[in-house]
Amino acid sequence: MRTLIYWFRNDLRLADNPAFTQACLNADHLLPVYVHDSKEQETVYGFERQGPHRQAFLRESLDDLRSQLRAQGSDLLEFSGKSAQVLLRLLKDTSAQAIYCEQIEAPEEIEQVRILQQQGADVKEYWQSSMLDPQSLPFELEKMPDVFTAFRQEVEKAQLKFAQPINVPKKIPSLPAALPPGSTLPSRTQAVSHPYLLGGASHARAHLKQYLERRLPDSYKETRNQLIGMDYSSKFSAWLALGCITARDIAAQLNEYENCHGANDGTYWLWFELLWRDYFRFIHFKYGQKLYRASGLTGVPVKPSYAPSFEQWRTGNTGTELVDAGMRELHQSGYLSNRMRQIVASYWIYDMKGDWRAGAAWFESQLIDYDVYSNQGNWLYIAGRGTDPRGGRPFNVAKQTQDHDPKEIYRKLWLSS
Repeated sequence: MRTLIYWFRNDLRLADNPAFTQACLNADHLLPVYVHDSKEQETVYGFERQGPHRQAFLRESLDDLRSQLRAQGSDLLEFSGKSAQVLLRLLKDTSAQAIYCEQIEAPEEIEQVRILQQQGADVKEYWQSSMLDPQSLPFELEKMPDVFTAFRQEVEKAQLKFAQPINVPKKIPSLPAALPPGSTLPSRTQAVSHPYLLGGASHARAHLKQYLERRLPDSYKETRNQLIGMDYSSKFSAWLALGCITARDIAAQLNEYENCHGANDGTYWLWFELLWRDYFRFIHFKYGQKLYRASGLTGVPVKPSYAPSFEQWRTGNTGTELVDAGMRELHQSGYLSNRMRQIVASYWIYDMKGDWRAGAAWFESQLIDYDVYSNQGNWLYIAGRGTDPRGGRPFNVAKQTQDHDPKEIYRKLWLSS
């Protein structure tokens, strides 16, 4: 009898989960687990790595995943501790032969797997978080174009759109007869991740369904730079970040939408944004750890943050109203429009002369849609320390204010709360 462990990471779903499906096919007994990793929980800047909004969205997503598993006769066991240590203990306690999981190509996640393998664990990793299959690309990832535009052009020339998503496994193997000691049931929290966004695959699917039914893709390009409301942007990012839904699934349903209603600038731009997400993932295969150096890919040194100014920025007390409104929205809701993310990041780097790494760490703590690849990629891009040959992206806040909040609606909303 073959017992396997399935280690859920940022893939909190059953549908379109190749790693989980393969584990189900290869196991007689399967133990689905999630590990709350007890890595350093406080940043060097003095705040939690995972703030309350992120914690609540994760909690909702795990509870939703547990419900799906229980509906199929399985369950989700949660553990706390160092991931590698917890999983090694589980291998021993269950006499499991292997661990199946998704592949995450970022330094901390790579290190977790390295430690497991170093201790003799058989870890089967599957890359599954991108819209495109890396094997289908017209270039090797290690030699991919540095600049997004060149990357996009090659993808479009090869007529690549998305990898085909797969269904939920037909059958999930039963749990091991004796469950390991130390398993934990969910600790309920009263916190809500976001007034409109609830974590979990079922909420992700419901959101995508209503988004398409209401024909919102048609207006996406025109509204995507707005600052207030639920419908100006797709809001897919929160569920994508934890893998409650996949980019492949979204792209496939968007393709069906185009077949039914016709393609337009809005539908193309949604696909375009999902391609940006892929780009930030794939560039990790080329540069890896270099993307996490203080100097990024440039070799230009970084000045450490000046603590009082950082406190002003992150609490929304800089004296610049648009920036302060944005930072207060982020802190109070766990979300921020793409336009405001760029504005506040630029202000921190160029107007306040701050360390981009401190800004990236604050976003990691606060955003319910925090994604290691996109967060790192976007901050490097704004700071001019990534692959873009044009250098940084400083924004003129006065112009952005006039362009995007001329009637002070956004500022009044968040500065009065």
